[in-house]
Amino acid sequence: MDTPEIAAARIEVDHRRARVMAAAQELQERLSPKVLARNTWQGAKEKGADLAEDAVDAVKARPLAATGVVAAITMFLAREPLMDLATKIAGNVGDKRKTRKAAKPKPRQSATEKA
Repeated sequence: MDTPEIAAARIEVDHRRARVMAAAQELQERLSPKVLARNTWQGAKEKGADLAEDAVDAVKARPLAATGVVAAITMFLAREPLMDLATKIAGNVGDKRKTRKAAKPKPRQSATEKA
């Protein structure tokens, strides 16, 4: 038979083993890929919502500046189509001038100028 001190020590070891196992189980749950992914996704959603809210507040505070930034970004993204359009318009204006000059009748000389 065990002495009372050994029995108490065994009981204490069993309690501590149970506590360590419970802590290990909790860590395993916290570090599971599913929980980590869920926590990361939740954090990203919250951060995105915060950024969107800040952006709305900034636009409300300075609507003209925000409009200018959006227009500049739009023009940058659509620079090729805009340049093509400008070239077409400028080309058409030049062509119209040339056709007008070519189609414009030359002034006739009067009878006094002919002689």
